[in-house]
Amino acid sequence: MKKLKSTLPNMFFSLTLICIVAAAILASVNEITAGPIASTKQAALEAAIKAVTPKYDNNPVQEATSIVAADGDSLMLYPAKLGDSFVGVAIETRAIGYGGEMTILVGFDGNGTLVNYSILQHAETPGLGARAEKWFRTDKNKQRVIGRSMKKGTLTVTKDGGDVDAITAATITSRAFLKAINKAYNAYAKREADADSGATLQETNIFSSARKEGGIK
Repeated sequence: MKKLKSTLPNMFFSLTLICIVAAAILASVNEITAGPIASTKQAALEAAIKAVTPKYDNNPVQEATSIVAADGDSLMLYPAKLGDSFVGVAIETRAIGYGGEMTILVGFDGNGTLVNYSILQHAETPGLGARAEKWFRTDKNKQRVIGRSMKKGTLTVTKDGGDVDAITAATITSRAFLKAINKAYNAYAKREADADSGATLQETNIFSSARKEGGIK
């Protein structure tokens, strides 16, 4: 095969061909992996919902709704039902910690009691996220928030006049964590108020664009 001369047009042609081939390969890989990645994310979400809510027999992801918080953030709500009865809800909430945004899945039962929580994502310094995951579960001093009735008031660290011990040397992260839980409960309370007033909650899929839209979807 005759070797191409090293001219500007030939170099341009070669680079263009290489870019086209590379783009085609990347597109193929993305198409192949998109399905498994989406399935893995959904499975992880379903496992997290199951861990933070009372026992249910519906599909919370398929029945997900969104609601706008007071700060304008759109939160996803995953209702847990047993038969025809509402038994609780898992709410995906966010707050800004020391290192960046924290995303937490918070579960409440039908009486507004905090059942459990799971930190889905955080940008805190290495190890700090893991400490937050464990700290507020520990039944020591005033650390534990599991089992608290949110109807009694918002959760605040003791340094700010509240009754929850902050993570040692991580007050900013602790404040962000509790703020996220309080925001989730406010969404829960708003959901209950809308239900009592007869407002209709329309079902929306977690993977749809409804996450970015305003109001209850």
